Amino acid sequence: MARDDWKDRVAAKRRQQLESIPKDWILADIPDKSQLDISDYPRTCGLLTNRELEITESHVDVILSNVAKGNWSSVEVTTAFSKRAIIAHQLVNCLTEIFIESALARAATLDDHFKRTGKVVGPLHGKMIPYLLTSIIIFNALYRSPGFGYVAWIDKPATKNAVIADILESLGAVLYVKTNVPQTLGWGETHNNIFGRTLNPFNRTLTAGGSSGGEGALIALKGSPLGVGTDIGGSIRIPAGFNDLYGLRTSYNRLPFAGCVRPSGEGQNSIIGVLGPMATSMEGVKTFMKSLLSKEPWEYDALVVHKQWNEDEYRLADHNNGKELCFAIMWDDGTTVPHPPVTRGLEITKAALLQAGHRVIDWQPIRHPDICKLASQILGATGNTDVKAVLAESGEPFITTMAVDAENVDQENSAQISSHGPPGGLSASEYWQLNVQQSDLRQLYLDRWRETAAVTGTGRPVDAIICPVAPFVAPPHGKNTNYDYTFVWNVLDYPSCVVPVGSTVDPLLDAKKSRESFYSEADRRNWEAYEPSSFENAPIGIQVVCRTLEDEAVVGLSEFVDNAIKAYKA
Repeated sequence: MARDDWKDRVAAKRRQQLESIPKDWILADIPDKSQLDISDYPRTCGLLTNRELEITESHVDVILSNVAKGNWSSVEVTTAFSKRAIIAHQLVNCLTEIFIESALARAATLDDHFKRTGKVVGPLHGKMIPYLLTSIIIFNALYRSPGFGYVAWIDKPATKNAVIADILESLGAVLYVKTNVPQTLGWGETHNNIFGRTLNPFNRTLTAGGSSGGEGALIALKGSPLGVGTDIGGSIRIPAGFNDLYGLRTSYNRLPFAGCVRPSGEGQNSIIGVLGPMATSMEGVKTFMKSLLSKEPWEYDALVVHKQWNEDEYRLADHNNGKELCFAIMWDDGTTVPHPPVTRGLEITKAALLQAGHRVIDWQPIRHPDICKLASQILGATGNTDVKAVLAESGEPFITTMAVDAENVDQENSAQISSHGPPGGLSASEYWQLNVQQSDLRQLYLDRWRETAAVTGTGRPVDAIICPVAPFVAPPHGKNTNYDYTFVWNVLDYPSCVVPVGSTVDPLLDAKKSRESFYSEADRRNWEAYEPSSFENAPIGIQVVCRTLEDEAVVGLSEFVDNAIKAYKA
């Protein structure tokens, strides 16, 4: 028999959230549902002063510079972003935990330090960092939100800070909100039984992506210029692509995960969940990486690679110092052809790179269906017994679809909950065989990458692969069912960064085209689902991909791509 007491816990949590919002920051009017694009509403709603608008619409480097010079105080910056975050939440439902009072107290401490010493605490002094804290155990005093969107985890405090939280605080960061995620953290959309659904600021009928969808929507509305997410299948890059942001999936164990709740379950070390930044600029991505690595995280997390930020690698010393580069574009993955606006984004990128004097060749996908099937088998190797146990603890229903008009179904009768693996899980021997397959596929991809030196015209292998973020731009709620374009790089452990192309869906430029052949029935369904009007105003982004541990290079190359696109469109 289904239990309903979980609903009482949810109701109490929602009351607590509402009570944490300052009353004078509550909007008098919320745009009607018919107004799909509310991305500019925080600017025009009247709650933000001109100075607060200036602060919140600045990139990370500008904010840090003004704080370091004493032009803006940490309290000013904290107040401005906190207020804008609350506005954003009322528009798209992006927050879970709100702790503005403690954030302002922290900011005041930073200001006092600056007045006494004339120096900032660290390179992120006064910087607002909204965390995907529902998947990262941070402050034991503040960790009241349910991780992974689970009712059972409501009000379960952490006993120890995550390493990354301690490091960011030592750098001068201010933590002020937590952002929404999907139940189980295993979706490319953001909805759970506690806080509900996060909407896309550019079109509220579209998904904000997931699992870091709350983070993506908040940053898109400039409730913060920089945030932290986790990525095991695209959870940073999908929201970045759907919300017109920059987002970096780092290499395995480059950043500290100690103290965090792993999105794939403890002990699964074949496809490792990673941390990475989401930002409104590439400068924000670089600042985050360089600052964090300056604190030598390998001294606090035994699994972190002992590797400082390497400025030479960022400046592309291994890539001809950024001159006469060669990029390879993967137009599709051999499984699903992207919708017209996605292809147009790749075409814009190609034209921009050619105009900038670089070479562009095509990339042929290598066994991508096998790689993605392997990913599902690895992540479902236990039969999802951990998910079932947590849901049973509270009695909340398992969410089997992200569609708006769908009902939850009982977890015991759900096919989705064990769709990635056998109900009883795999044996140790069977799991080991999956690891062998992963190693073989990684070697195969490395060999193919190296062999491109024969066709690049530079004497080097391709400097980076450029590909879609997904076979579609942000789709309607419940329609983000394909993560293959991001998932493959997690299996191979290739760092990848999402870069916006500065365009949105255009009904004329992105008109639906006829196709006579398809890779599969799934490819046909995806293509037939496209109508430009259904994706109105959705941003377009691309991925830049490098080889394992080339994190600095992928940041540097993504900056090259970003600057080339901006110059091309100027």
